Amino acid sequence: MRTKSLKKNKINVVTLGCSKNVYDSEVLMGQLKASGKDVVHEEEGNIVVINTCGFINNAKEESVNTILEFMQKKEDGEVDKVFVTGCLSERYKPDLQKEIPNVDEYFGTTELPALLKALGADYKHELIGERLTTTPKNYAYLKIAEGCDRPCSFCAIPIMRGKHKSTPIEEIVIEAEKLVAKGVKELILIAQDLTYYGLDIYKKRNLAELLEALVKVDGVEWIRLHYAFPTGFPMDVLDIMNREPKICNYIDIPLQHISDRILKSMRRGTTQEKTTKLLKDFRKAVPNMTIRTTLIVGYPGETEEDYQTLKQWVQDMRFERLGCFTYSHEENTHAYLLEDDVPEEVKQERANEIMEIQSQISWELNQAKIGQEFKVVIDRKEGNYFVGRTEFDSPDVDNEVLIDATETYLKTGEFAQVVITEAADFDLYAEVAK
Repeated sequence: MRTKSLKKNKINVVTLGCSKNVYDSEVLMGQLKASGKDVVHEEEGNIVVINTCGFINNAKEESVNTILEFMQKKEDGEVDKVFVTGCLSERYKPDLQKEIPNVDEYFGTTELPALLKALGADYKHELIGERLTTTPKNYAYLKIAEGCDRPCSFCAIPIMRGKHKSTPIEEIVIEAEKLVAKGVKELILIAQDLTYYGLDIYKKRNLAELLEALVKVDGVEWIRLHYAFPTGFPMDVLDIMNREPKICNYIDIPLQHISDRILKSMRRGTTQEKTTKLLKDFRKAVPNMTIRTTLIVGYPGETEEDYQTLKQWVQDMRFERLGCFTYSHEENTHAYLLEDDVPEEVKQERANEIMEIQSQISWELNQAKIGQEFKVVIDRKEGNYFVGRTEFDSPDVDNEVLIDATETYLKTGEFAQVVITEAADFDLYAEVAK
């Protein structure tokens, strides 16, 4: 029998899923550190906390496999305890307790104090903005609200994250100041829906006022907006984006589909005509804006005609950035009542075709950048290249700028002026501007 080592406990936090989960893990780690705990992120540790994702089938599968992997390590004596938190645990706790009973304890998305207690730490209310960031030092995610009040038929997030709850402006500003003090230069604002910000606490959409407060934080160079909703978009946000150089001319606005019939079934509260007008208004207000969107193909009842409407629209709109996902039939959502009638291979074919169209659009837009000068931030060094991004690109999901490291030296986390020399469909090659 293995004897317990006398070494001090080390807590390993493992993060799966989206940027909201990254943020939650960082808050958890900040709280643990404040209680004097030895905590690491995705390294070796004898106590493991898995922050799971429960959004769609692939994510759920990855979360379950990760739990099983660490249960095996526990059985083999490589780790002492395994705790599970996050969206999968919130959504399926009774099932998980039954199927994987050897996990020491399961916690939901709102049970941070209880999780900390199980880890021998106290929840400290006064730790506003105290996080152990896990992203490269130059950028950090800044969650401005939790939960969602939107009724989208395909989405299980309200089940896992609850109702929309905005964080007060003054608390967000304090957190931003603390991040800047650690060397963060780019704040990526996240929420399930940025455009809903403030409705609950200020009784109005208040994203523009929050941006006005954040641009005043010394040391912030870029502020990026992620996850906007097309219905009820606060247009005053575009005024400040145009006026304030710190706010990136970039918006992530998941549109999901464009066929009126599918949009109605998805309960998106908009139409093809309204959505197209909104995007034209964006382009008019901020002429050099980069728009990122995500689409779902294979939604219940999506006919070939619906798909062709979507495909043509993608070709017409020429989005700078676009991701396409196949529909995932999620229990307890409104769409679960519908028949998941588009075969899996058809879903995949449609997604692949949309991404091929987007690849060509991206290549054409990138060719036009050759010879142009851009300000880039250097995220990392990889092989013989420094890897950077322009203000028109978000980490992990968008284009990257590659600069030959054998010819020039750049500091990670710093900005540089570069000239684009070559372009592929999703990568740009550059040299430092003379």
